[in-house]
Amino acid sequence: MNIKIINRSKNTLPAYETLHAAGMDMRADLEAPVTLKPLERKLIPTGLSIELPEGYEAQIRPRSGLAFKHGIGIVNSPGTIDADYRGEIKVLLVNLSADDFEVNTGDRIAQMVVAKHEQVQWQQVEVLGETTRGAGGYGHTGVG
Repeated sequence: MNIKIINRSKNTLPAYETLHAAGMDMRADLEAPVTLKPLERKLIPTGLSIELPEGYEAQIRPRSGLAFKHGIGIVNSPGTIDADYRGEIKVLLVNLSADDFEVNTGDRIAQMVVAKHEQVQWQQVEVLGETTRGAGGYGHTGVG
């Protein structure tokens, strides 16, 4: 799949880091380092704008290494980039640790997964088809 991209950053384009990776690493594009204090959230620019085909979205997801090592996540995870959005992609990072965290230009801050999606037409009814699960949720299948 070919996707048009504008790169106004100082970084290389997002790329798959391993052969079977689903997500491409995205990097910060900053004028100066940004410090996230504990429980603080900030929009971090990437310098990237994309043109997705209709029927696709780009999901912006946290990086597991940042989450595990530093407690850095994404507030609205996953963030969704719609096919009709043409602005700069920014990542809403949050610091869930007890320590300050510094973000610098070039730091890998998120990953992007491009995924196909459908739009639905609702069919309002009075009854839904029955299943074994039914209305069970939030732990209904037991412990563990």
